[in-house]
Amino acid sequence: MATGLPSAETLFDQLADAVYLIDPDTSDIVWANRCAWESLGLNREDVLDHSVLSLQKDVHGLPQWSDIADAIRGTGCFRFLGRHRHQAGHEVEVEVNTTHFELDGRAYFLSVARDITNRVAHEGSGQSREKQLWFALNEAIDGLWDWEVDTGHLFFSPQLKRMLGYGPDEMAPRLDTWAGNVHADDSGRVMAVLREHMEGRRARYEAEYRLRNRNGHYIGVHDRGRVCEYAPDGQPRRLVGMVQDITERKALELRLQNLAAFDTLTGLSSRLEGSTFLASQADLCQRLSLPMGLAFLDIDHFKAVNDRHGHLAGDDVLRRVGRAVQGAVRSSDRVCRWGGEEFLVIAPDTTLAQMTDLAEKLRLTVGAAMAGQDPAVTISLGVAAAEGSAIDVTALIARADAALYRAKQAGRNRVEVGAEL
Repeated sequence: MATGLPSAETLFDQLADAVYLIDPDTSDIVWANRCAWESLGLNREDVLDHSVLSLQKDVHGLPQWSDIADAIRGTGCFRFLGRHRHQAGHEVEVEVNTTHFELDGRAYFLSVARDITNRVAHEGSGQSREKQLWFALNEAIDGLWDWEVDTGHLFFSPQLKRMLGYGPDEMAPRLDTWAGNVHADDSGRVMAVLREHMEGRRARYEAEYRLRNRNGHYIGVHDRGRVCEYAPDGQPRRLVGMVQDITERKALELRLQNLAAFDTLTGLSSRLEGSTFLASQADLCQRLSLPMGLAFLDIDHFKAVNDRHGHLAGDDVLRRVGRAVQGAVRSSDRVCRWGGEEFLVIAPDTTLAQMTDLAEKLRLTVGAAMAGQDPAVTISLGVAAAEGSAIDVTALIARADAALYRAKQAGRNRVEVGAEL
C-alpha cells in the first residue's frame, strides 16, 4: 500500500452499509465495521459477542443457518431480506448480500447489510393504484402469492419466503414448490378446498394447515385467496391470495385447550373434560346396551393434612392420590378431579359388581401408596352403575354422590354402593 493511504479497516468504517465477517460453521461475527455496530445500537466489542442467529430475526437455529450456509457456498452472491434486532428493541429491515472466500486456509462469509427501512416505506410511491395496493398488502401481511394457472408460474412474495426462511431469489415459482411443503396429513384436504373453489363450488379458497419451513419444521398458516381472472372459456386463469403465520395462535389455542382439559395440579382430566367424556360414553353405552359404572372418591380428613402440614403438603397428597388411582384403572377408564379433594372414576362397560370391586381395589391401592403419611390418608368411595337405555347421567352421578356421603357417615375408609338403575 502506498505511504499515506488509509488502512482497509479505516476504509470499511467509512462505508454507509454494515459489513460483517462471519464464521460459516457457527454464524458467529468475527469482525464488523463501524456502521454494523452503530446500526444495532452496540459498540465494537459487543457486536463480536453476537452471531447471525442472535441478530437476524428471520434465521432460527443452527439447522436453518447450516442450510443457508450451503446456499451461500453454492452461489457467487447470496441475497437475503431480513430484520436485524436493534439493542433498543426495534427491528431494522435489511437486504443482506453475502459472498464466501478462504484466507490462510480458513473459510469466511462476508455480508454487506443495507438498511432498507426508508426504501420500503417509500417504494410504493409513484406507482399505479393497483400496484400501491399490492405493495401495501405485501408489507402488511406475512406473505402473498399469485398463481398464473395457464403458465403454471406461482409468485411468492419476499415476505412469504422470509417467513419460511428463504432468500428472495430462492423457491422455484411453481405450484409444486408450495404443494410439496404442505404437511402430508393436510395436503388432501387443502387441495380439495382449492379445487372446489376453482370449480365454482366455493366462494373462495380458505384453509388452515401446516407448512414446512427451511428448517424442516412445520408452521401453522391461514391461507386464503380467490380467482381474480377467468379465461374466455370460463376457466380460472389467475388466483391471488395471502398467507398468515398462525403458529403462535395455534400454540396458544392448544395451551388453552390443555388448561381446560386437564387439572393443572394433578395432571388428571378436569371436571369439564370428565363431564364431556361421561356424556360421550353414556351415549355409547346406551346405543350398545352396555353397562357403565361411576365411583366418586373423597380423601378422608383432608383438611387435617392442610392444617398440620400446610397447603403445599396437601397439594402433594392430591397428586399422589391421583397417580395411585390413575395407575389402578384400565386405559379405557377416565379419572378426573371433580373438585377440591374429590375425584370421579368413569368406567364404561362395567357392571355394578365390577365397579364395586374396582372401588375396593382403589381404596387399598391408595392406602398402600400413602402408607406412613401423618395423618393417615385414606379414601371413601361411592359407587353407582346403570345399563343401556337405563343410563341417566344426572341420576347416576346423584346415586354415586349419595353413596359417597353414606361412606363418610359410616366412618370413612370404605366403599358404599348405590342402587343399580
